[in-house]
Order: sequence, then C-alpha cells, then structure tokens
Amino acid sequence: MRILEGLEPKSVFAYFEDICAIPHGSGNLDGISSYLEQFARERGLACIRDAHNNIIIVKEASAGYEQEEPIILQGHMDMVAVKTSGCDIDLDRDGLRLKTEGDFVYAEGTSLGGDDGIAVAYILAVLADDTLSHPRIEAVITTDEEVGMGGASAIDLSMLTARRMLNIDSEEEGILLASCAGGIRTDCHIPVKRERRDGVCIKLAVGGLAGGHSGTEIHKERGNAIKLLGMTLQQLLEEFPIQLDRMAGGEKDNAIPREAWASVYVPADQRDALFERLARLEKETQSELASKEKALYIKVCEETAGGCSVLDKESTRRAAAFLVLLPNGVTAMSADIEGLVETSLNTGILELRETELVTCSAIRSAIESAKRKVCLQIAVLAQTFGGYVETNGDYPGWQFDPDSRLRAVMVDIYREMFGKDAVVEALHAGLECGIMVSKLPGLDCVSFGPDIYDIHTTEERLSISSTERMWRYLLAILKHPYRMDDGREIL
Repeated sequence: MRILEGLEPKSVFAYFEDICAIPHGSGNLDGISSYLEQFARERGLACIRDAHNNIIIVKEASAGYEQEEPIILQGHMDMVAVKTSGCDIDLDRDGLRLKTEGDFVYAEGTSLGGDDGIAVAYILAVLADDTLSHPRIEAVITTDEEVGMGGASAIDLSMLTARRMLNIDSEEEGILLASCAGGIRTDCHIPVKRERRDGVCIKLAVGGLAGGHSGTEIHKERGNAIKLLGMTLQQLLEEFPIQLDRMAGGEKDNAIPREAWASVYVPADQRDALFERLARLEKETQSELASKEKALYIKVCEETAGGCSVLDKESTRRAAAFLVLLPNGVTAMSADIEGLVETSLNTGILELRETELVTCSAIRSAIESAKRKVCLQIAVLAQTFGGYVETNGDYPGWQFDPDSRLRAVMVDIYREMFGKDAVVEALHAGLECGIMVSKLPGLDCVSFGPDIYDIHTTEERLSISSTERMWRYLLAILKHPYRMDDGREIL
C-alpha cells in the first residue's frame, strides 16, 4: 500500500515514497545509488555512477529549448537517520514508516529525510516526464552531504556543460539562498586511565531537549545535552568523589544533541545525598532554560551494584573539565548581514571509550580564517588535556554574487507566480554550492526548496502544499527562456 498515493504532485510524492523505502542514511548509500542508476538506465538517459556512489544523469533539451542554456539540478541522496529511543526500525536495513497528518508528511519514530529526499524526488519527476519544457538538464545527486560533503568533494564534474545550477536543499519556501558558510569537523581525543571499584554505579541522563540543525538553529541557543551533562558532572564532582564508568551522547556532529548520559561510581554512603543534589541541579537547569527547553530533564535512570572498571579520579576530573571548557554555540555574528551567524560550532557526539574520551564538533563560518581559528582553539584545548584532534570534511563557503543572472530571474518568476517578493538570504549552514562553484568556475547558483520543519530530528515534517507550490515554481524556472542572443540577455 502506498501511503502518499493521491498527494499532489503525484509523481514527486511517488518518487519520494520510493526513496523513503530504501535505507539511505549517510554512509549507507549503495541501495539508493543503485536505484537512481537503474532509474536512468530504464529511461535511456546517460548516467555516470562513480566510486563514491555519486550519480550524474543527463536529459537533453525538450523540443524548442535546444538553444537555451543548460541547467544543473542538484541535491544529495543521504539523510540524517535518527530515531526515537523506543523505535524498532533498523535505519541501516529498513525503510521509513511514512504517515500524513493535515498538510504534513512525516515518518513514524524516525527522521523523514525530506532533507534532501524531496530534491531527489523533484529531479526524478522532471527527468521522467517527457511532456515538460526544459533546457538540457544535468542532474547531480551527491553522497554523504550530511557528514562533510564527501561526495561533492570527490565528484568529477568535468563533463558538465551548464554554468547555472538549482540546488534544491533549502527548507523554507520563499527564501532564495545565495551564500552559505564553510565548515569542518573536529574530533577530540582525550586519554583516560581506568581502575577497579566496588560500589554503586548510577546512570544519569540529560534529555528532553529540542535539538535541531546545528547550522539553521544554532542561533536559538537551545540546550546541548553533551554540554549540560559535562556541567552536571562538574558540579557533582565539587561535592562527591564520583568516578566515570561510561558516557555517551548525540548521534550526528551537525545535529544539536538532545540526549546524553553517564554512568558513575559513587560511594554507597553518599548515594542519597547525590540523588538530592542531582534533583536540585535539574530544577536549576530547567529554570535557566525555561523559555527554550520545556521538557528538559536530568535524572537517574538506572542503578547497579558491584565491581566495575571506572576512570581514575584524575581522568574523571579531566573528562568533566574538558566538556565544560569545550566551546560550543555561536561565537560571532555577522557585522554585514543583520541576524546572520558568522561563526559557530556544535558539539554533536560524545563517546567514552576504554582508553579515551572522544568528542566530535561541527565548526561553521562564513570567514575561512575564523573557521581555522576555532579549529586552533579546540586543538590547543585538547593538547592542554593531553590529547589531540583530527579534522575531516573540510568544505569551502559559497560567496555572495551581487550580479547573479539566475537569482534575478528567479526573483521575477516568484513575484509573478505568487504575488509577493522572494527573500534573498545567506545561510549559516553547509550547502554543496561552495564546492560546486570551486569545481565549475563561473557557476551561477541559487538554493531553494519547500517548507520542511525540524530537519535532522524525529519531528521532521514536510509540507504537502509547499511541495506542490515549489514544484510549479521549479517547472516555471525550467520553462523560462534563458539564453544569450548576439550578446543580449533574453529573459
């Protein structure tokens, strides 16, 4: 049974449902890449699949559009695959359980992957429909965008002829993105030592947080579960001789962590006092974040007795102190664009291993030198605690082009179709446009998309009506004349 059958536009939602039936979290893309390759082969379209599972599909211009400038339609095939703690879906093997409610499509118990499955669905619907008017289309569907844009960094675009591109990876209708931040992932490794202890071990958890995308929602200053856990442990250490056993939090470096937990040893005779202190800390933190986090909790969720291998006292002290001092959140606002975050970082993953504490942070900045300085700050901090850092997923920003022809056309079409002006903005998040521009000098690109809410979370939902409007908008852009004739623009 097809859950989205009957929704308009039918072809877009049909392809979106196909995509959602195939596991396609970052790093797990063989299946979706094979699906896209088979789609092209069945329709006789030229297709390239590279060693990184990137896909390029070419469809020649429709009748009457042979002289129009070609266009790239671009999106990414991977999603941030997260689920609720009670969800039984295996996101590495199972498809999503799609549901509809009112104007929204969502996935039961998991993220939806509207970012960026809806772009892929739009592209497939265009490629499959031979009744549409359009120039030569060069579809570029990349891999692992959500974990450092590895696919876009590796892809060979030398065969492309287009020098204008629609990136369909935005989540707010009526917003045309024309610039974005660059980014890099920094992993910290802090050494720890262990010893045996007999006594009571309690598992305390921080959770109930709103989470969200570490680029588009970092300015909301929501609680970060890893940082809150570190502060909680540090405050407990001021009064109790606790020692860490295990610790973990977050799922993705670019998602603000909603949950984190730690298992700690505590002397049996101080158990009750520690529970009382933890209850007070919960109330203090709830009060501190009352306007931002309505469901925040800090509580004991498990208790065991017996022997365990815990961090020694010095390692416990250093681990908690490192989490407290590790920078997180907005570090600078733009002096040029009001309300735009210029530089930020998000501590998205925490893991306490047998011999080391590991944290993963996503750093973003519109200014390359500022990005490097934040990396340096974290590296110095890790070295101070006897550790080291590893960086990966470095990608460039996308600089604003004041003379973009494509953007001017899209602004005009939006006004004509919807009777109001589109808003041109810069984004404090990573888009593949910066990488694409670096590979294709002179590339003119704009990013747009339908309304998608709470991306990268289990509350993610896609607006049905907005999907339909942005489909019509996409078709209008493709149909619009766009060429040079005797040196003159024809718009």
